[in-house]
This record gives sequence, C-alpha cells and structure tokens, in this order.
Amino acid sequence: MLPLGPGLHVLERGWLSSNNVLLDGDDGATLIDSGHSVHAEQTVALLRQLLGGKPLRHLINTHLHSDHCGGNAAVQREWALDVRVPSGSLKAVQAWDEQALSYAPTRQRCERYTAQGSVAPGQVLSIGTRHWEVMAAPGHDPESVILFDAIHGVLISADALWENGFGVVFPELDGDAAFDDVGCVLDLIEALPVRCVIPGHGAPFTDVAAALQRSRSRLAGFRASPERHLRHGAKVLLKYHLMEEREQALPALRDWLRDTPLMQSIWSGLARPEGEFAVWAERLLQELLTSGVLGRRGDIVYDV
Repeated sequence: MLPLGPGLHVLERGWLSSNNVLLDGDDGATLIDSGHSVHAEQTVALLRQLLGGKPLRHLINTHLHSDHCGGNAAVQREWALDVRVPSGSLKAVQAWDEQALSYAPTRQRCERYTAQGSVAPGQVLSIGTRHWEVMAAPGHDPESVILFDAIHGVLISADALWENGFGVVFPELDGDAAFDDVGCVLDLIEALPVRCVIPGHGAPFTDVAAALQRSRSRLAGFRASPERHLRHGAKVLLKYHLMEEREQALPALRDWLRDTPLMQSIWSGLARPEGEFAVWAERLLQELLTSGVLGRRGDIVYDV
C-alpha cells in the first residue's frame, strides 16, 4: 500500500496523457492536470466515475504542455470549474499565445481553455485536510511547478522526476541552457522528506533515492553530450506527433517535420547534420522505424 494519505486518488494514464490526481476538498474536489485532448472524453468519464456525483470545483495545472492541460476545456465544459495555471503562464493563457504556450513551436494540439487564476511558488494550497506547498520546478518547462504535502510526505512531481528519469528539457531544444535548472530541482526534491512521489507519467513510487540517482545519471549523460539530448528530444517530438495522429501518410508526415519550428531548431543545434533538413529528418524517421518505435504500412507511418 502506497503512503498516499487520505483524500487523494491517482488516475495513472498511458501516453499521451499525464497522470491525473484528484484531491478531496470541503466544497468539492480539485483535479491536478487533465491529460491530453485526444483522451479528453476518457478523462471526463474516469472523473465522473471516481467523483460519484460529487462536484469538481478546481483544476490546477503543474505546467502547460499539451499532455498535462489538453483536457482542460472538456473538464471545464463538464463541471464549470475554475482553472489555475502556473503564475508565469497566466498571461499567455489569457491571450492564448500559442507561441509562448509551446503549441506553435511543437505543432501539438491543445484545445483552448480559460484560466481564472494562478498558482505561484511559495504559495500553500489548503485542499480538504491537506496542505500543498507550491515549488518552482524549471528545467523541463521554465514555468513548471511541483506540489508537496510535508505532513504526509507526498510529492506531485509532474515531469521533474519520474521513477526512471525526467521529461525532455525543452529549453535546451531551443538553445537555452536549462540542465542546471534540472539539477537544482533534483537537489530540492532530495532535501524534502518525501515518502511517495506521484510522477507526471508512470506509477507512484517510494524509492526516491534510487529515482534521483537514475535521473542524475541521465542528466550527467546529457550534460556530457548535449547532442544526445537534442537527438532524444527530436525522437520524442516525432513519436509524440504520431501518438496524436495515430497514423499519417508519409508526405504529410514529412511536411510536419519540415514545418515544425522546434524540429528546425534541433537540427540547427546539431549543426545541421546531413547538410539538408529533409535528409536529416528522413534519417530520424528511419531510426524510429528500424527500432520498432514506429511502424510503416505502405505509405502510412503509424504509432506502435
């Protein structure tokens, strides 16, 4: 039995969606992260079943990548709740600035939603009988936050710490240094009296020391070879796109690769290998096909 404490429910989701955490409150429940828009209907159904007729009042996002907030609009329609996003992202949501929100550079889907407020590092959220400290967790995303309940030792770590690593360090894909931020967040987590981690992806876990060790080893490898991280990021973006689309004709997929600004940034960061973007992108695709991460049926590439 995981030491999660009272009034907390974890919906462990598969990719594309992030995990959902439901917290019981005095006036109704609070949801942490809503998953991807592709799974929005399923998210609503799962929440409806878990709530059992109780109201859902609030939705808090740890950060605004499409796999963590893509279900916001559907959840808002179902329960007319208020959405709170990291304070550094609030203006971008209110203006629906898809460049600042990353959806334009990545060409990822996210249905537009509204935000009624924000959460900021240093704030304490009292939800039911529990108190969650909001902490800055830049690295994977500059505005990301994590939530820590010190009394029960439970950390909602989003993509700052998984059992076997952490999320792609997106600023690095665009040429902005952020590996040090990742290291500082790992140090922060190590200093906390954490008994159980609820990651953004994967099952909750209790062996925090081992997870931190694996993450530090992974970070050291990326620091020693930033090009390795860039290549990893490119493969993640391509795989994620095929998970969104499920399958796509090869000409349309090549167009997506060419027209995705972050893919172009990665290629530039790698010093434009192969001489031409199209040649490099084709090699990237072939590597994922050869490894079995993607499949091909005639002129159709599909997610495996």
